[in-house]
Amino acid sequence: MHDPDLRRQVLNLLKAGIPNAEVARRLRVPTGTVGYWLHMERFRDGELPARRGSPCFRCQDIDVDRRAYSYLLGLYLGDGHIVAHPRSYSLSISCANVWPGLMQECANAMTLVLPGSVPNLVPRQGCKDVKRYSQHWPCLFPQHGPGRKHLRPIILESWQQDIVHAEPWALVRGLIHSDGCRNMNWTTRMVAGERKRYEYPRYLFANESTDIMRILTTTLDELGVEWKFARSNLLSVARRASVALMDEHVGPKY
Repeated sequence: MHDPDLRRQVLNLLKAGIPNAEVARRLRVPTGTVGYWLHMERFRDGELPARRGSPCFRCQDIDVDRRAYSYLLGLYLGDGHIVAHPRSYSLSISCANVWPGLMQECANAMTLVLPGSVPNLVPRQGCKDVKRYSQHWPCLFPQHGPGRKHLRPIILESWQQDIVHAEPWALVRGLIHSDGCRNMNWTTRMVAGERKRYEYPRYLFANESTDIMRILTTTLDELGVEWKFARSNLLSVARRASVALMDEHVGPKY
């Protein structure tokens, strides 16, 4: 717990136009805490979309960008989490600093799914959280609940399944961009009595949740992508034709 006087000092410096990182350095407060206090202050002042009533396609009879939602669902199932606050919720997707394009695409998907203010980037060690506040995140991601995802059931609602069936590649792309990667593997084989080294690309996806793995494997099966388990929590796509499909619709992080 932080002293209320310290919080007031932080907010006063922020209102004076001093950047978050500089405030955190001066007062020796974590940068994430500084950002959180600023957002909660904006929320109380009615500056966040959740206070004004962001359009939620689950609460209102409006269309949604299905590709954006399916992609964001994949990101959430992989590296996302929702936190409850007194009068709102925050959705955070963790993205490594080496993938700035992924951060931008994640922020764009959030805005397309839930129009309103631009998401914020909260610095962490080696990564940033793409973060957005709204009252509607539990509506859009009913998989939210207490505890880690692999310790509780993760089952898609029927309306989510409809969206995934309409945009399956977007879901796969979101999952790979969160808990997966495209890399080069190698092996050796004997050719005319000489051992030669061969390299080939493959896609990997690591996740401890058997339910999330089932969501991915079911979708890959429907798309005709061959896969296998390298171990119980690691899925591999290495067949040439399947990698070509993944390259066409998913591609490496950037």
